[in-house]
Amino acid sequence: MTYVVTSACDGSKYQDCVAVCPVEAFKEAETYLVIDPDLCIDCAACVPECPADAIYADTDIPDSEIEWLDRNKDEAPDLPLAEGDSPVLA
Repeated sequence: MTYVVTSACDGSKYQDCVAVCPVEAFKEAETYLVIDPDLCIDCAACVPECPADAIYADTDIPDSEIEWLDRNKDEAPDLPLAEGDSPVLA
């Protein structure tokens, strides 16, 4: 299992989750974050920290957000590490 950032992050890009991730699994796109599934240790520390409620376990993603499972997996390897200091875009 891994955790996945979904569309609720797009346009807000809160960084609270980044600050609590013990393995630096968050990667930063221009308007949203993704979680690298190869780095995520399934600790769930990020879930309660997300003010946008954008993070789900891969087994609990709503059907309307399922595309974000592949988006996290496919985009994470090429994105820079999220540093936790980006301004909120909302």
